[in-house]
Amino acid sequence: MYAVVNFGGNQVKAVPGAKIFVDAQHKEIGEVFENTEVLLLADGDTIIVGKPHVANAAVKFEVLDNFKGDKVMVFKKKRRKGYRRKKSHRAQVTALKVVDIRK
Repeated sequence: MYAVVNFGGNQVKAVPGAKIFVDAQHKEIGEVFENTEVLLLADGDTIIVGKPHVANAAVKFEVLDNFKGDKVMVFKKKRRKGYRRKKSHRAQVTALKVVDIRK
């Protein structure tokens, strides 16, 4: 069984017991929460697609960690003009464990 869940505009495949990484959720480590924005549910041969969400479905997550992701470098340059700009950033990431999927 698995579900496809919406997290801030990104679709994430959730399998019970799996560890997933999403954009920062601003929740405490160890906190358990539910996401009801389930876009698709699959259980063996049965597939339920929501319009836009599956009714009465939810996925329960446990927060494992909050940390910064890998550094992303942005470098701009125009040849022969002396124009060079270098910027970088590290996005906040939350590690989640899929506890349960409810139909």
